[in-house]
Amino acid sequence: MEGREMVKLGLIFFPAYDWAISPTHPEREERLLYTHDQLREEGLFDFPGIREYRPRAAQAEDVFRAHICPAPLETVAAVPHMISAGGAIAAGELWAQKKAEKAFALVRPPGHHATLVVHGGRGFCNINNEAIMIEKLRQDHGIKKVAIVDTDCHHGDGTQDIYWHDPDTLFISLHQDGRTLYPGSGAYEEMGGPKAWGSTINIPLPPQTGDEGFLLATRDIVRPILDEFKPELVINSAGQDNHFTDPITNMKFTAKGYAQMSTIIDPDVAVLEGGYAIQGALPYTNLAIIMAMAGLDWTKVKEPMPKYGFPTTKKETIEYVKKLTENIHKRRKEPAPLQSGSVLRDGWWERERRIFSDTHPVTKEYADRWPAYINERRREALRDCPDCPGVLVVDTSSEVCRGGRYVRLPHNPCPKCQEVAKNIEDGRPIH
Repeated sequence: MEGREMVKLGLIFFPAYDWAISPTHPEREERLLYTHDQLREEGLFDFPGIREYRPRAAQAEDVFRAHICPAPLETVAAVPHMISAGGAIAAGELWAQKKAEKAFALVRPPGHHATLVVHGGRGFCNINNEAIMIEKLRQDHGIKKVAIVDTDCHHGDGTQDIYWHDPDTLFISLHQDGRTLYPGSGAYEEMGGPKAWGSTINIPLPPQTGDEGFLLATRDIVRPILDEFKPELVINSAGQDNHFTDPITNMKFTAKGYAQMSTIIDPDVAVLEGGYAIQGALPYTNLAIIMAMAGLDWTKVKEPMPKYGFPTTKKETIEYVKKLTENIHKRRKEPAPLQSGSVLRDGWWERERRIFSDTHPVTKEYADRWPAYINERRREALRDCPDCPGVLVVDTSSEVCRGGRYVRLPHNPCPKCQEVAKNIEDGRPIH
């Protein structure tokens, strides 16, 4: 910055004081209040390289760059959701505008379960904060290659869905094995669409994995793939529900483990996702991550010690991670058409989806006339284009949407795909 030293780390806080799914729900306002108090008690804001900034609200057009919304936006995103997404945008802009070397958006509600098509909320998430930020930065700053490393305990299935067909967005998710935890997805075999094979990387870890297992996977899988991909921007979807005190998961990660992981990933921007040990974990894990991102000594961060000492990773889990590492690196090199889950017909890759939305309506206004659970039926057709990732045609319907067809161009469309998209919008058939 001209006339002053660049801020080392910019922090965006938005605790959403007046919004919660319910007064006793894990996703409630206290999630960030203890963190903010902890940071002030530790004197983090006294360091000259750390500065707090205000969030702002995302606009409807920001959401629509990342999502298809068949229902009115206000039925799926209340004001706090828009400010949470706007907080992520603000963090991204601090980095893109070179106002801060790194930025961390400590915001709620979270967003990584929100898929390409939004019919309702999923897993406490309604709109995808990271995707909204990415597409805003792409439009305003011309960023092309982006990597997202999702370290939430739950598989980031929404982010994966949005970028399934995008070879310029690397999505890596470390999570508790989906056979043991919501949303049930995220097997290592899931590696992206036919035009983006290998740009999705899933690292499912067994329950009870501790620091050694997480850090081994981060060093041997995440870091080499990031180095190979060479992104312009690295984002950490910084879910903290892998902590050993989290009430809704089964992992054994520690605050110092999170700091070490952040050091290895070296994100430009972090966005808070899950983490529901409101007093026992979040203040300490956020503190450790912030210190790591700011280049401060995080080794002296002390969190409450459990009765039987800090957890370790079982030997068999370490062996599992080593085998998983081998399988992931091998599978990435396999040919995409046989592995992507799509079928090629008449120049279009096709697949069908069934997606379940499980979160209640966002405001009381819609509670009486909106179903609590929504089942989306989706058909995707991706043009097998030799010159760009291809135009995507989405047919979607649910209990709240009788059916609609939507056309999505990649962020770097070729002239032919632009022409095809226009023809489809004018009512011509895709075949």
